[in-house]
Amino acid sequence: MSLRERIARKPIVLVPGIYDGLTATLAGQAGAEALYLSGAAIAYARFGRPDIGLISMAEVADTIGAVRDRTDLPLIVDSDTGFGNALNVQRTVRTFERMGATGLQIEDQTMPKRCGHLAGKNVISTSEMVGKLHAALDARTDADTLIIARTDAIAVEGFKPALARAQAYAEAGADMVFLDALQSEDQMRTATASFTETPVMANMVEGGKTPIRSAADLEALGFALAIFPGGIVRALARAAQDYYTSLMAHGSTRPFAERMFDFDGLNEVIGTPEMLALGQRYDGDIQ
Repeated sequence: MSLRERIARKPIVLVPGIYDGLTATLAGQAGAEALYLSGAAIAYARFGRPDIGLISMAEVADTIGAVRDRTDLPLIVDSDTGFGNALNVQRTVRTFERMGATGLQIEDQTMPKRCGHLAGKNVISTSEMVGKLHAALDARTDADTLIIARTDAIAVEGFKPALARAQAYAEAGADMVFLDALQSEDQMRTATASFTETPVMANMVEGGKTPIRSAADLEALGFALAIFPGGIVRALARAAQDYYTSLMAHGSTRPFAERMFDFDGLNEVIGTPEMLALGQRYDGDIQ
């Protein structure tokens, strides 16, 4: 079943955020049906920097390749603004699709963009974004590759103008719409009720503008798909902070041992025994 077909069915698709091959592996082992490659999470985890448009298209493409080497689950990729104008969008779509993206989320912010839950954003015109969406749709080679249109206009123009933007993006042919930083359950309900043909995506950011709700609650509110994009980095950052603090205080990892994998445990999770066995198939009869 394609991701497009799965989104059209119930229950809601719960999509955890990832940022590399390890988190993709762990999310898949936990039972995820699809994955969301978060640009913010790449910025946080790889560079220790905020989500303010610092990462490049090539860096995201490289990450898609690393993830694809570890999983064949459907992969939605945070594609920021498409990394430029309509022609840049087309290059991004072709590149990400070639690397293994199942869906691309493209937003209507100006460059450099910033996290949808940070203040100080700006947005391009509706007509420019519609043009970028048309460019994206023309560039994809697989009809099952989803083009997801995100608007960040709530904080800039207000809820009603943002809703009008999302409706224009749906009319332009977007496969899914995403109104980021919805500020209340009333806005969430109104957003989903405004679309009968185009599915709507929810974004759960811990400490962000949108109320955190469970997948079941989001389904009841009318959402078809929910991402929890950056939670894994926030969880791992807290664990890492505690780990380093403990190590420096005790001079040893022993007090932290119950909160971490040991050497064999992590190798089991990442499939080291299977990979070594695979390598042995190619040993032996080289003369």
